[in-house]
Amino acid sequence: MPYVKPEHRSVLDPAIRELAERLSEVARSLPEETAFAGLLNYACTSLALEVVHARFGRLRYGVIATVTGVFKNVADEFYRRVAAPYEDRQIEKNGDVPLYEAYSTEPVKRP
Repeated sequence: MPYVKPEHRSVLDPAIRELAERLSEVARSLPEETAFAGLLNYACTSLALEVVHARFGRLRYGVIATVTGVFKNVADEFYRRVAAPYEDRQIEKNGDVPLYEAYSTEPVKRP
């Protein structure tokens, strides 16, 4: 979870909600259900580049490494907080892959 003070969130949240609504509107107009993925990628990439440009004006290795780390952390946190619980619910509902289940309880030796 990013540690952002409430007073900073209150400044950013309206713009974030507006961007989310616009992305959703465009995505709804496209035939593919997952078309939002490209739009979200474009928005996140553009936002990162705009922030780097506004804050630093040029790229440097440290800035690139920091932005890359932010995106990695976003992906990891999203998976941990959203995808993993979803996966766990689906395993309960549909059952696990047999070898995952076996490996989760003890190592399995294969011939």
